[in-house]
Amino acid sequence: MSSRSAYAAAADELASRVLRALRGTEDAGGAALVTPHLDSAPGASGSPDFPDSLDSPGSLATLAAVRVIGADTFTPHVLTGAPFHASDAAAVARAFEAFPVPGHGPSAPPDERTAAWRDWATAQLLARTRGYAGNPVPATLPETRDDLTDTTDWQRWSVRMAQLAPLATPALEGPVRDAARDAALPLSRGLTRSVLRRDFPTAVRLLRWLALLRHDGITLPLEPEPVLDHIRLLGGAGPRTALDLAVAAHLLNGRTEDVRNEPTEAPA
Repeated sequence: MSSRSAYAAAADELASRVLRALRGTEDAGGAALVTPHLDSAPGASGSPDFPDSLDSPGSLATLAAVRVIGADTFTPHVLTGAPFHASDAAAVARAFEAFPVPGHGPSAPPDERTAAWRDWATAQLLARTRGYAGNPVPATLPETRDDLTDTTDWQRWSVRMAQLAPLATPALEGPVRDAARDAALPLSRGLTRSVLRRDFPTAVRLLRWLALLRHDGITLPLEPEPVLDHIRLLGGAGPRTALDLAVAAHLLNGRTEDVRNEPTEAPA
């Protein structure tokens, strides 16, 4: 298996574990999501549950998965208050070391700035995790440009907002969420277009934004629940799409626990 295939498989597996934790079907004691899947044996430094050496292919694939899933790794904690283990927080930080944040700036292409926003979101949630005493992850707030708020080309804009779906969480404020609050209609247009094109991964990511807007008390141009049911029936069963769908359903059902100010460490 190539590294790319191994990393994709590991990302799907991590998304599945996050989804099970969100549904409450992981270990009842709040099992760590990342650390048990690192290949190396526990070492003496840092967390007693965190390996010293992370150079094996399996460990690198797990760390790559953390970089792909990003802020969604924290989803069970953010939405339900499930504990987030200090060893998992250390693994998130180590993933940034293994796969560093790429350079970006105001002249960077949109895909690089999108990646920068996703890294910023992950770093924000990591920094708020009680029990994590490591160095801050070097992911600064990206420089904003008109393309966050300019919805004239709503097709292209909605695709980018779909790529930024991990930021559609009650735990994060910032320019991306502000842009979404002012763009319920373009988001709805993008969602409708994606459903008609049967591009369900994009559709469900846009649905996450609309579910968050509903959570924020914003009136929507369409009813999201029938779209949720439609995607659930026809949208396939890919782990990352299933996780996006579960997040949207959780927000729409009004069961979100807002813990943005005080994430907690798992009990010892």
